[in-house]
Order: sequence, then structure tokens, then C-alpha cells
Amino acid sequence: MDRQTKEDANAPRMAPESGVASATYETTAAEPVWTFRGYKLKASEFNQAMIHFFRSQVSRADVWRQRLDMTTNWAVLTTGATISVAFTRELGNHSVILLNTLLVTLFLFIEARRYRFYEVWSTRVRLMETDFFAAMLVPPFQPAADWAESLAENLLQPHFTISLAEALGRRYRRNYVWIYFILAIAWLANVGTYPTPVQSFEEFLARAALGPIPGWLTLAIGFLFNIGLLVMGLLTVTLQEAAGEVWPRYGTAPDLFRIEKILPKPAPKGWRAWFRRSYQREQLLALIITDQVQAISDKILHEMKRGVTALPGTGMYTGQARTVLMCALTVTEVHQLRSIVGALDPQAVLIVSPAREVSGGGFTPLREKLDL
Repeated sequence: MDRQTKEDANAPRMAPESGVASATYETTAAEPVWTFRGYKLKASEFNQAMIHFFRSQVSRADVWRQRLDMTTNWAVLTTGATISVAFTRELGNHSVILLNTLLVTLFLFIEARRYRFYEVWSTRVRLMETDFFAAMLVPPFQPAADWAESLAENLLQPHFTISLAEALGRRYRRNYVWIYFILAIAWLANVGTYPTPVQSFEEFLARAALGPIPGWLTLAIGFLFNIGLLVMGLLTVTLQEAAGEVWPRYGTAPDLFRIEKILPKPAPKGWRAWFRRSYQREQLLALIITDQVQAISDKILHEMKRGVTALPGTGMYTGQARTVLMCALTVTEVHQLRSIVGALDPQAVLIVSPAREVSGGGFTPLREKLDL
């Protein structure tokens, strides 16, 4: 091996530029070191920390998954008990089926809320699976460029990853549609055959009456209620933001009669995990009015690995020329920027405002935007 080859082999390996300071893998004679925002961890220490974090998120997701099953069990058990009571000669009455329908609806709402919490932990698990563990097996054998930033933002600012509408629709389609169907059939059978079969539709409407509510109105409300649930389930079928589901990430809604629609379509160009949820991370724009222009700029450039631009300005109160520093960053870097500015110039003014979109310069490459 010649001298140049040895120098190339010993040179630091840089990870792809991401939305935060790029992680650096330094190869030394002793052991590789993970360098990230000034912290240095040995590869074994970092991997051990990630494994423990992964296990904790799997445990949390498993707890909320059990809570989902518990709510479904409540709905199934109450439905079975209600139908048994409704067809009992001494206690039979179709009104208990209607009351149980309302109770099952409450269970559906509770389960949808639990499902949203489950997805918070499940999203983190999927992010680790697709961008950390899978990256060990697939070339180029390194995490995706923005996985650490996405995971850090999710930890610093936890938020629901799916809407309540998607949660309601998905749980309804997977479990509750059959429970509502059984309740509807049981109600029709109870009204039409208990205690004796009806002889006409007028007799059916008379039996369907619920106190002062006439039978035709009871039937109409029940019909509209079930149709409304069915429409909700159909309107939300194309929402596929749930990371914990075995579901194609790309393409249209599934069609059980066409297998080509079941299989996932190829992922977009570039190194990106196939089933990782992709979303626009919160991006910010910082303006810094300070007398320590050079010192703060150097810190931002070398410690945060962020670009900074100096803009000329004039203080209208003093009439003096001032320099305003402009820097684009992400939500997880605000604390570091505030610490840098506060340490070098406590009298500085720091303005941080949301940015609609930042492309290029360490954020989403402009070429990706053109390819979309």
C-alpha cells in the first residue's frame, strides 16, 4: 500500500450532510469515535445507548398495543353480553342493543385516542429500524442523512404523528365495523322476531319505537348513524401515516382484487429508508444583532456547522451602522445558538422565527425538490 493510499484510509469519514451538524466518524488507531456537536462517544458506547433506547421504545409501544387490545375486548364482551340479554325472554328488549351501540362508540373513541399515543412510540421504533439497524445491512452502511435530527426533534417536541380521523377510521375498519354489523343484525332480528315474528312492516315500526320516539325515526337514526361510520371509514382509507402498520408507503389505496396495488411501489430516488415516514421538519430563521460579529460567526460555522450571512443594518435610535447575522437552522439547534450568543455577547438581540421552507445549504437539497 503506497503512502497516498494509507493517508486516504486513515482520513476521517464524514457522514452525509444533514439538517444538523453532520455526524463525523473518525478512524483512529485505537477505536472509532462518534463525534456529534462536541460530544465524543466510542462506537461501542453509542451503539449500546441506541440499543437501550430502542428497547425502551419497543416496551412503550407494546404497553399501548396491549391497551388497544383491551379496549377491543371490552367492546366484544359487552356486545356478546348485550345480545344474550336482548334475546332473553324475561329481560329481552331491543333498547339494550341501542345503548350498547353508544357504549361501543365510546370504546371506539377511547381506542382511537390510545392508537394515537401508540403511534408516537411506534414511529420512533420504525425510525430506528429503518435508519439505524437496516442501515447496517444495506450499502452504504451508514444512517440516512437526517435520521438523527428527526429522532431528536421527536424527543424534544413529542407530537401525535397521525390525526384523530385516521385513528378512528383505521380502528373502525380493522375491528369495529364487524361489531357494528353484528349489533345492527341483532337489533333487526330482535325487533322482527322477538317474542314472535312480525306480520307486517307497520308492526315492525311499532315494535321499533323507543318511548316517545316513533319507530320510523329510530330506524332512520340507526341507518344514518351506521352509514356515517361507514363513510368515515372509507374517506380515511387513503390516510397512511401510521408507521406501526404493515402497509405500503407509496401508491394509492389497496384494492383486494388487484395484486399490483397491494405491493409497494419503488421508493423515491436517493438514500432513504423504504418505509420511513417522511415529513417536513420544523425549520427556523435566526437574526442576531450583535457587536461580536466575527466571534459569533466563527462559533456558528465551526461548532454548529451552519452557514451564516452578514447583512448591513442601521440602528434607527442611535443612527449607528450595525451588522445583522442571518442563519437558518432547525428546532433542535435553537438552544445551542442561544448558548453561543449569550456567552459571547449578553447584550445581543436574538430573533428566531419560523421559516416556510429552507432548501440547500445543509437542508433538503434543491435537486430533490426538482425531482419531486
